[in-house]
Amino acid sequence: MFDLKNTNTKSAAPVSASEQEAELITSEKVLSEGEVKIRDIIAPASMRIQSDHMELNGMWVRTLFVTTFPRYINVGWFSPIINLSATMDVALFFYPVSSDIILNQLKKKVGNLEAQLIEDREKGAPRDPLRETALRDIEQLRDAITQGVEHFFQHAVYVTLYADSQKELDQLTEKVELLFGSRLVATRRALWQTEQGFNSTLPLANDELGISVNLNTSPAASSFPFVSSDLTSDSGILYGINRHNNSLILFDRFSLQNANAVVFATSGAGKSYAVKLEVLRSMMMGTDVIIIDPEHEYAHLSEAVGGTYVNISLNSEAKINPFDLPRALSDQTSAADVIRSSVITLKGLVRLMLGDLTNTEDSIVDRALLETYAKKDITSQSDLRSIQPPLMQDFSEVLAGMEGGQSLSERLKKFTDGTFAGLLNNPTNVDMSNQLVVFSVRDLEDELRPMAVYTIVNYIWNVVRASLKKRILIIDEAWWLMQHDDSAKFIFALVKRARKYFLGVTTITQDVNDFLGSPYGQAIVTNSALQLLLRQSPAAIDNIVKTFLLTEGEKYLLLEGSVGEGIFFAGNKHAAIKVIASYTEDQIITSDPRQLLEIEQAKKEFAQQNTGEKMGT
Repeated sequence: MFDLKNTNTKSAAPVSASEQEAELITSEKVLSEGEVKIRDIIAPASMRIQSDHMELNGMWVRTLFVTTFPRYINVGWFSPIINLSATMDVALFFYPVSSDIILNQLKKKVGNLEAQLIEDREKGAPRDPLRETALRDIEQLRDAITQGVEHFFQHAVYVTLYADSQKELDQLTEKVELLFGSRLVATRRALWQTEQGFNSTLPLANDELGISVNLNTSPAASSFPFVSSDLTSDSGILYGINRHNNSLILFDRFSLQNANAVVFATSGAGKSYAVKLEVLRSMMMGTDVIIIDPEHEYAHLSEAVGGTYVNISLNSEAKINPFDLPRALSDQTSAADVIRSSVITLKGLVRLMLGDLTNTEDSIVDRALLETYAKKDITSQSDLRSIQPPLMQDFSEVLAGMEGGQSLSERLKKFTDGTFAGLLNNPTNVDMSNQLVVFSVRDLEDELRPMAVYTIVNYIWNVVRASLKKRILIIDEAWWLMQHDDSAKFIFALVKRARKYFLGVTTITQDVNDFLGSPYGQAIVTNSALQLLLRQSPAAIDNIVKTFLLTEGEKYLLLEGSVGEGIFFAGNKHAAIKVIASYTEDQIITSDPRQLLEIEQAKKEFAQQNTGEKMGT
């Protein structure tokens, strides 16, 4: 038991303000030591500074700086360095200099140069071109600064390079120095200042090197590093969005040296979507479009715009006669030239139908084709506007009556009297007067597709040559034709000559290796000024990189891009593209089976509602 009366209790002494502040500071310090800050996350784990490089987390680092610029320098000179497939940091510093200071300095410099030139003339010394040139440049610069057209800067350019080993760093350094040197831009390595050089290229805007060059506005602006191809023009159609700078890619394919295009992509990457969008927008600009459709993908588009959809099959009513000739040509083209060209084209078709021919058989076929035309009174003196072309049956009969041609005639019978008689043995009854004409070959057997596409393309070529008009011909799944030399050669000749007839040929394929494996496929790419690459398969990417000279960044863009994303080439320019469409355009051109099913269901529901309203009425 405690005696509370005798218990001495001592009250707590009051704490001063300074002690509270010291305790608070100590507490905050303890707390901060346990916190993870951003600098702790991004700071390197190790750093070793050498005289000409740094070792940073196992990476080898070196900084270059620009010391002098040439007298003339082009806009975009920095692009090869920026686009180099290497890891680097670039820092640009611009320090404005007062115009008054510069004008005073330039005035003194002009006085010195003029005095030196006068002294040289008085002594009879030969003229000094360097001093005279410097005097003219300074006078022009003084005028520009006085008028406010130009301003003056101290400009610093630093490039920090990264590599996995010292050997790779030395090789990369030499490569970058050569690129600078090819532009007559002198550079130096940051010796004994490697840490300051590294710090100067960090995103902190600290110039610890302090090495600058005097430049006026124009050459300083040419160093701007973010150079991307701008494909916006005053005319043409919208192809998509430039992913470099979000500008619009507006382009007129007929403004290039030729209007041909190639489209390479895997299945489902959006190649048909992009092409149909171009078709829709080109038609709005008054361009006629002809399409060869292998998979019934363009039927909805044709129906939406009121186009002509021609289904080519053995039982179809639509027929094309391979012996047709263009009815109207320029005065310079003779009937003999037209017949000769048609015979050469038909020989290619016969090879597709019968297989390889011997030299003797080739000669027989050549004579038989000429006699087949002559049988219908089609000769070099004929008026092609009033002729009645022969049929495959006439050609077979002529072969049967020629010595050595009986076996060829027998092999042709399946196309005249046999199973395949409904394809190539009838007069042409196709109407080509519509702005959009689509030829569908989906219902044909795989064996007959190359022959049918070859015949269709030849017929289209005759129509194109007969009347000059802005047209686009789209050949989907063109790899079919690349499998046979005759058809590949014919398509190449068509692509090469299309420009003269205001025609742009678009070849589309998903089997890139098969297409580029043909020498004619390579030639078609070379003769196509417009190229669209969408997502590619790993099996084909190496071939694509080699053909189009892509960088590593562009390679991975094609491997990992989303639907409708890729690279758009137009002549010498190219840019990353995102194909976009409005809601209405999307409903017309979509190839997504889910969307197409929804559209069909909506049509049925609309038709049922209309039927119900009529019955109610």
